[in-house]
Amino acid sequence: MGLAERRSVERFKNEDYPGWKARIDEAAGFEVPIEVSWDELAVVDRSDRYAEDFPAVFFQPLLDAFGAIGADDMGKDALREGVSKVIVRNTNEYFSPSGFAFADGVLTLDHQSDVNTHHVEERTKAIQALLEAGL
Repeated sequence: MGLAERRSVERFKNEDYPGWKARIDEAAGFEVPIEVSWDELAVVDRSDRYAEDFPAVFFQPLLDAFGAIGADDMGKDALREGVSKVIVRNTNEYFSPSGFAFADGVLTLDHQSDVNTHHVEERTKAIQALLEAGL
C-alpha cells in the first residue's frame, strides 16, 4: 500500500467511518463491535474511490440489513443477543456475498472492496438472510 492509499484509508477511517459506525449502531440498537482490516480494504490505484467503494461494499449493506432486522424490539434484541462482532475484510478471494458468513455470533464480510460495488442490495439481502437464519 502506497502513500496515496494510506492517506485515503486514514481519511476515510477518521472522517467518514465514524458516521457510518454511529448509524450502524443506531440501526442495530446497540454498539456493534466492528473490526475493520483497513490495510486489506485498500486497493492500489483506487484511493480516490474509497469514500464511495467502502460504504457501497460493506457499510451501507450492513446498515440496511441491521435496519431491516432491527425495525422492532424483537429484532433489536435478537441482534444484541446474537451478534458479538462484525469483521470487515478483503482477502481478495470473494467478489460476491459468498464471502459472507455468520457463525458463533461473528458476522464476517469478506469481499473485494473494488468489485461489484453497485450490488448493494444483493449484499444487503445476503447479510439479512444470514443473520435471520442464525439469530
